[in-house]
Order: sequence, then structure tokens, then C-alpha cells
Amino acid sequence: MLVLLPPSEGKASSGRGAPLNLESLSLPGLTAAREAVLGELVELCAGDEEKAREVLGLSEGLSGEVAKNTGLRSAGARPAGEIYTGVLYDALGLGALDAAAKRRAARSLLVFSGLWGAVRVTDRIPSYRCSMGVRLPGLGALGAHWREPLASALPEVAGEGLVLDLRSSAYAAAWKPRGEVAGRTATVRVLHSRIVDGVEKRSVVSHFNKATKGRIVRALLTAGAAPRNPAGLVEALRDLGYVVEAEAPATGKAWSLDVVVTEIH
Repeated sequence: MLVLLPPSEGKASSGRGAPLNLESLSLPGLTAAREAVLGELVELCAGDEEKAREVLGLSEGLSGEVAKNTGLRSAGARPAGEIYTGVLYDALGLGALDAAAKRRAARSLLVFSGLWGAVRVTDRIPSYRCSMGVRLPGLGALGAHWREPLASALPEVAGEGLVLDLRSSAYAAAWKPRGEVAGRTATVRVLHSRIVDGVEKRSVVSHFNKATKGRIVRALLTAGAAPRNPAGLVEALRDLGYVVEAEAPATGKAWSLDVVVTEIH
């Protein structure tokens, strides 16, 4: 099982470990593309601060993020699973998993990134600020920059099992499973169900969508579930107590799963 995750806007501090070593990151086929983004991002942030904030979509109050990017090559690096924070990662709780579940997480989780393309949670990276929606002056839109390198690297990483795609739209656009891989890919939508005047009403949630997805991944890792295809994922989630609605799509198309919750937290 391969689980595709979005990063988080908020990130923990880099810490005082050894600095970034691009050659040590997973998916070595992305190294050249990573170096291109890293070089331009550092150069941008070392120049005019106002321009850098505009390109990165940051308010004046987030000027510290620009300064942080200037030191990416020398800043301490930590496992990506410790760098990424936020709702999904809080609910996932990587640090509190038992040893076996942590090993499964190291094998299964892949975090997409505007700067790194995609990394394992064990890859050591510094804290940074650069979303997939950024358009760098020299490279252009990062989503387009990553499309070809990820298309080359990801099918092998996907292997022959289930691909559980929990990315947000900007990151999903950077790599779309095709053909046979798409047929064993599943996306998840979280719906809040409530009764209003005796009638069920359903709505898509946002903040709680992330939390539910984090809890789903945690439950799968903790249980040692290893579904090999979307149909197996539906069964595994139901065994874990989730209400899941899904229909098999046409051959070669990704599955869309609805996870229905009555409580949001």
C-alpha cells in the first residue's frame, strides 16, 4: 500500500541536526528537479524580500518564512514526519505509533511537496515554505515543473498494490495515476451526515476532512491492514468501523470512496 499525502503549511522548526543532503532523499530520480527548485527558491528569498513574499503568497507578518528559506542548505534537517504538522498530521500522530506501525509508515507514506516533489516521512529535510501553487520566476509553476519527473518516478514507487491518494487538488495535479496504476488507486471524500427535521443532510467538510483522513491512515497502520486494491480498502475500513460508500468505476479509472461521519472533531 502506498499512501499519498499533502504537506502542511505550518511546519516544525528545522532543529540542529546535520544539514540537508539531497543525495540521501528517497526517489533519487527527483534529485535534479529538487536542486533546480531549491536553488531558485534560496536565490529568490536572499534577494528582495517583498518580491519573495509576493511570489510565495505570504503576508508581511510571515517575513520570517522568507528568511528561513534563505538558509535551507545549512539549516538542520529532521525526518519529514517530524517537520510536517497541522490537522492531518496531528490526527495521524506518527510519533506516537508503535514500532511496527512506524515501520509501515516508513514504507507506505509519501508526502508531496512544492520543493521536494515527494519524500518519505523518514527523509531528513529542513523546515521550509514553498507550496505547489507557487510560480517561481525562472522555473514557472511548480505543479508543471514536477509533472514530468514525478511521472517518471512514481509508477515504480506505486509497485503493484493499492494507491491511497489523500492529496489536496494542487498536489494531486502534479502526478495523476494513469492506466493500470489508476485502476488500483482510491481517493477519499469525507461527508458529514446529520439529521435535520427528520431528513438526512450531508455536507463536505474541510478542517475535519483532514483530521478524518489522518485518523484513517493511523487506523490502517496500527491495524497492520494491507489492502492490495480499492475493494480491499473498502473492506478494511469497514472492518475498522468506518461507514464507506463506493462503487467500482470503469476499468482503468480511480475509485472514489465516501467516508460518512456523524461526528466531526
